[in-house]
Amino acid sequence: MPRYWFRQKTFGYGATPNTWQGWLLTVACCACLFGLVLAGPAIRDNTVRAVWLVLGAVVIVVPFTIIAWRKTEGGWRWRGDD
Repeated sequence: MPRYWFRQKTFGYGATPNTWQGWLLTVACCACLFGLVLAGPAIRDNTVRAVWLVLGAVVIVVPFTIIAWRKTEGGWRWRGDD
């Protein structure tokens, strides 16, 4: 099983999926965010809906980012026109 699921981006900051595990994690994160947005209209109070969306997105995106960062070969840094 490969140790790294993501590879460094050629330009910019961050990583891109490189293995099926990385793609699965990325698709799962997007699906969870989509589900979060679809569940939002069921909440009538705008304040509660906003809190639901913001906290839900944080709960989904922060673990995804940490896993992607740890599973990227070579780490994250800015890559530009060197």
